[in-house]
Amino acid sequence: MKKLSKFFLLFVLGNIITLSFTFQHINNINLFTEKPNEDTLIFKGEKHFKNMKMLTHGGQNAEAYFSFDGKKLIFQGIRDTYKCDQIYMMNTDGSDLKLISNGKGRTTCSYFFPDNKHILYSSTFLAGDDCPPPPDYSHGYVWPLYDSYDIFKADVDGSNLSQLTNIIGYDAEATISPQGDKIVFTSTRNGDIDLYSMNLDGSDVKQLTNELGYDGGAYFSYDGKSIVFRASRPKTDDEIKEYKELLAQGLVKPTRLEIYVMSADGSNIWQVTNLGMASFAPYFFKNDKRIIFSSNYGSKDGRTFELYAIDSDGNNFERITYSGDFSAFPMFSLNGDNKFVFCSNRFHSAPHETNIFICDWVE
Repeated sequence: MKKLSKFFLLFVLGNIITLSFTFQHINNINLFTEKPNEDTLIFKGEKHFKNMKMLTHGGQNAEAYFSFDGKKLIFQGIRDTYKCDQIYMMNTDGSDLKLISNGKGRTTCSYFFPDNKHILYSSTFLAGDDCPPPPDYSHGYVWPLYDSYDIFKADVDGSNLSQLTNIIGYDAEATISPQGDKIVFTSTRNGDIDLYSMNLDGSDVKQLTNELGYDGGAYFSYDGKSIVFRASRPKTDDEIKEYKELLAQGLVKPTRLEIYVMSADGSNIWQVTNLGMASFAPYFFKNDKRIIFSSNYGSKDGRTFELYAIDSDGNNFERITYSGDFSAFPMFSLNGDNKFVFCSNRFHSAPHETNIFICDWVE
């Protein structure tokens, strides 16, 4: 679901939060005056990428996800005259870009329904037209868990908006199973930050996780049998105390997150990574046995985020991107054409700019 100036994970987180991160090295800023062609967009070592195209050129664009037929992308962005994230849609070649959300409040974590005729996203607009206030960074780098977030369904053009959640608390970071039967989302409705499932109409809500810590950014496997997600697990007395104090203020500190997998009903949870850093935005490969995700693992100052891949049993760890700044929110197409989309600071033309890139995936 779910949305960093110099020190920020893209407000998502979503964010998922719609989480938006723009960690970047000042010494590595790449400026350009013309749109780069596909031959210049791939860095040395990025052997899995081919025919890369830059689809957006300006603003903060994050969490771009394919429609089930592979023809469209839906994403959140801070662009145009809006001061916080709104939901946009475009063709996979970058054409026909349009605003989909109503322009009110803050939005995050958009996704397509399997019929390609409806969309899902979270918004705070019922609590007011203005952007909610930014979090209190005196606590360090934190994500806000606005309890005014609810999950909505709309027609693919943004019309006929209907509310799927109406419980007090943060409801966001929702995605839909490729099998087209369930939604997984993050909520604070029971006092912690846990994962829940529900039917496509918002009925039959079930809690999937219940261990203390932040569980979010979940995605189903292609066969719909498993869920991959990011999670924090405070263990020491000091960690637990800080976590609970921040949660009471509607905040979470995402500086240490690991990747987990569980069965779609919440059973059989296991930890995939043990990197001790901020790992997030996991997504299954099409074989459902491997996971791609973003992490600041190996970054000397914690500001550089690259894409990595790992088997779901924790083996065969592999670095995917080598941009030296920020790459995240990876997704493989759902229609079998081997397209791959992600968001990155690479080749940005202004500070804090994050753009959407698409390419062919090469095994």
